[in-house]
Amino acid sequence: MPAPSFSTRLLKWFDQHGRKNLPWQQGITPYRVWLSEIMLQQTQVSTVIPYFHRFTETFPTVEDLANAPEDEVLHLWTGLGYYARARNLHKAAKQVCQLHGGEFPSTVDQLVELPGIGPSTAGAISSIAFNNRAAILDGNVKRVLARVHTVEGWYGTSSTAKELWQYAEQYTPTKRVADYTQAIMDLGATVCTRSKPACTSCPMQKLCKAYIEGSTGVYPHKKPKKQIPTKHTQMLMLLNSNGEVLLEKRPPSGIWGGLWSFPEAALNTKPKQWVQDKLAAKTIGRAKPWPSHRHTFSHYHLMIEPVAQTIDTKTLGVMEANRWVWYNMRQPDNRGLAAPVKRLLEQLALEANS
Repeated sequence: MPAPSFSTRLLKWFDQHGRKNLPWQQGITPYRVWLSEIMLQQTQVSTVIPYFHRFTETFPTVEDLANAPEDEVLHLWTGLGYYARARNLHKAAKQVCQLHGGEFPSTVDQLVELPGIGPSTAGAISSIAFNNRAAILDGNVKRVLARVHTVEGWYGTSSTAKELWQYAEQYTPTKRVADYTQAIMDLGATVCTRSKPACTSCPMQKLCKAYIEGSTGVYPHKKPKKQIPTKHTQMLMLLNSNGEVLLEKRPPSGIWGGLWSFPEAALNTKPKQWVQDKLAAKTIGRAKPWPSHRHTFSHYHLMIEPVAQTIDTKTLGVMEANRWVWYNMRQPDNRGLAAPVKRLLEQLALEANS
């Protein structure tokens, strides 16, 4: 298929039907484009919009973001998921300020050197913010290209990804690159959707092999299924006489890295014993089990068994200030919280006020 035919059709469709009023499309700067592209990774536009507004209001510039405490960044990110993005966002902002004088680099090769930026995100930033000819291959674009060319194989495999990148490079025009980049993402998000694509409204209808063959439901091929395992943990909601609850800062890497959470223990661990062993303190009254709570990650389910237990702070030993905090539910501070922890804290606060 000639590249001009593909890009011409797409841009003509975009001029009439493309999205042009999204928050990050107003007052375009490299910082705003980068911020939106990181947030949009594996996350829907409707979910991202309020987070984008909060971030740009709190951190109007990359310098503001770089100078912010990590806890504040994670707090604003709470609920958006994939928290490694927030930590990398903060690291990248620091690098932009320290290594590039507060100015984002413009080329794909330079952009991928920043934490959290892969080739597709780099292509989006370079093309939209700097109008450079740079291809992108996010989930929406993969779906469009896989259907147009009936590309075989799951796009997570190297051979399929390589083929899709070749098409992405081939069709990226030399002019109106920013519009083209937005257009192909829009086409995948609003027309060539995962289920029930609106093929009769698609500008690629006459070029799309999957549509012609009646096989749009087959492409792109799905990831080979494997059973998602379930893990179990006990979350200890340890309360003091002031109605505060003990939170522990998680290690910087791994699940919920750098966020504040309830201490965790194996299911067969008694809260009384854990408090004695880990905090050298005594408990008051009996532990109160709460209903189980399931949280799903991309690669496993986590069954959380919350248990409330009051402890005697008079018997409490010395605690590391950077690791532990007594969290005041009546006057919550700006602190990065894991999503299920935030929900449990809200329930605890309601119970305390009832």
